[in-house]
Amino acid sequence: MVKYIIRRFLEMILTLFLIATATFFLLEAVPGDPLTQRADKLQPQSRERLYERYGLDKPVLERYLLTMEGLARGDFGESFVYAGQTVGGLIQSRLPVSARLGLQQMILGVGVGLLLGILAAMKRGTLIDYLVVGLSVLLISIPHLIFGLMLQKIFAGTLRILPTIGWPSGDELWFGGWKYTILPTLTGCFSYIAIYARLLKTSMLDVVNQDYVLTAESKGLSRGAVIRRHILRNSFIPVMTQLPMSVAMCITGSFFIESIFSIPGIGQYYVTAVNNQDLSIVMGETVLLSLLYIVVLFITDILYAVVDPRISMPGAGK
Repeated sequence: MVKYIIRRFLEMILTLFLIATATFFLLEAVPGDPLTQRADKLQPQSRERLYERYGLDKPVLERYLLTMEGLARGDFGESFVYAGQTVGGLIQSRLPVSARLGLQQMILGVGVGLLLGILAAMKRGTLIDYLVVGLSVLLISIPHLIFGLMLQKIFAGTLRILPTIGWPSGDELWFGGWKYTILPTLTGCFSYIAIYARLLKTSMLDVVNQDYVLTAESKGLSRGAVIRRHILRNSFIPVMTQLPMSVAMCITGSFFIESIFSIPGIGQYYVTAVNNQDLSIVMGETVLLSLLYIVVLFITDILYAVVDPRISMPGAGK
């Protein structure tokens, strides 16, 4: 077990290093730099000092080594566009906004999706099954942009019962201002509903006809007990495979949704940083997203053994 954890930790470090390296050189390959617009208005001497301040006067390899050194210390540097603001400070101020939005979307969407998946699997071949499948296809086919604009039109425009844009702040950042979060949450939860409803239904149908399920039924267990102890337990393995991506994406924000509802989150800022070639911000958010995803994958591997005892991790018995 210890050897497995150490090996996975080293793999995580190597993966982050490769992602950071690839991100740096891809950004360097983009024509221009984030200081061009500001530097064009300055005198030659001031322009040189500006580039020297941000280290853009150094060769590419030297900047790469300095960037990797900063990342190793957890220092993403200073924003090229917002002078005097550190990347860490900007991410820290915007991450809670995206985290609340993403968690609300995920909790609501995954919860409803799993319930619909169970219902469709248990009512296979009935009208309820067809309605759930049809709803899932509809929800996964329509982009977030369309849902967001449609909800704004109906609830904010026609009915005028919910605000069009905005997000709670201050003391209400986590547990207040619910009226501002309803439309963005609904906009983002639809894809979760579609994905998890179809995923759990398919997984349950694969498990229903397994020998151990037929054996449990032949022993006289009630239908509810068979579903809880055997069908659901084994059907959740594919669901857990999908959850890491959902967790990472929900924490780091939704680009389109934050743009539609003018939510000051990390997703909207990431789009702005890419457009402005704010290299530090793009690097910081890319590494953060990768770190979250890799860590959740690691936790998922451990949870596999909890959900299905038949799964053993390499080195667990050594």
